[in-house]
Amino acid sequence: MSTRASELVALREQLAEAGYIAEAPLAAALLLMQDLGRPLLLEGDAGVGKTEVAKVLAGIRGTRLIRLQCYEGLDAHATIYEWNYQRQLLAIKLLEHDERGIAQKEQDIFSERYLLKRPLLEAISTDTAVVLLIDEIDRADEAFEAFLLELLSDFQLSIPELGTVQARSRPLVVITSKELAIVRTRAPQVAAELAQQIVAFVQAVRRMDLEKKPGIAETLDWAAALLRLEIASIDLDSTEPIMESLSALIKTRADRAAFPREVVARLAAAC
Repeated sequence: MSTRASELVALREQLAEAGYIAEAPLAAALLLMQDLGRPLLLEGDAGVGKTEVAKVLAGIRGTRLIRLQCYEGLDAHATIYEWNYQRQLLAIKLLEHDERGIAQKEQDIFSERYLLKRPLLEAISTDTAVVLLIDEIDRADEAFEAFLLELLSDFQLSIPELGTVQARSRPLVVITSKELAIVRTRAPQVAAELAQQIVAFVQAVRRMDLEKKPGIAETLDWAAALLRLEIASIDLDSTEPIMESLSALIKTRADRAAFPREVVARLAAAC
């Protein structure tokens, strides 16, 4: 048995001992996530055990689980930090008779001891790598998705009063999505098989090295474009009309250059 196969068997056994029965493809994806330091996207309907994967992974690694629950209108700032204003006000009161200059006083007031860390900052501030669960990313808006993609590419954050905060350790990131359910709900005229193909195609596109990876908004735009072009199935035979529709999914000129006919044909055939 190869080293990789042994690692796969060992991980599945660890997961099973923790009460989670994982198929080989999921265990392999978890190994790749750990090896490459890249996020793992788990898509599926509610109740199929997506969040449980993150919980069990944290358990078998003996580390913390930090969870960020996404929702519509989620503000990126609220996921990073807040200042403890009550403590700051008290400090300002105590510094009234301090003879130091204003700049030095401000440096005291806006120091890390008055910082309330929210999930994303907390996840990169620990000395030991944690498991970061970003739950239901498809409920957040496009601006937050873009911010999150940028964060997960370089694992650093900017706090105006403190400067750039770089990760002490890189978290293992599990992202859950209900994209298929959203497509079915928001675009009910899309046939069930086509909806599954749309989600599979878009998720394959997100794994490519692009300037702007498509979010759920682009997925819905593309589904509407496919309907408008009367594309009933995503397969090798539909390569040409799919290429005509990609402007709804791929937003930048540089990214569109990454989709010659042979790439689109390969992605379509895999659906």
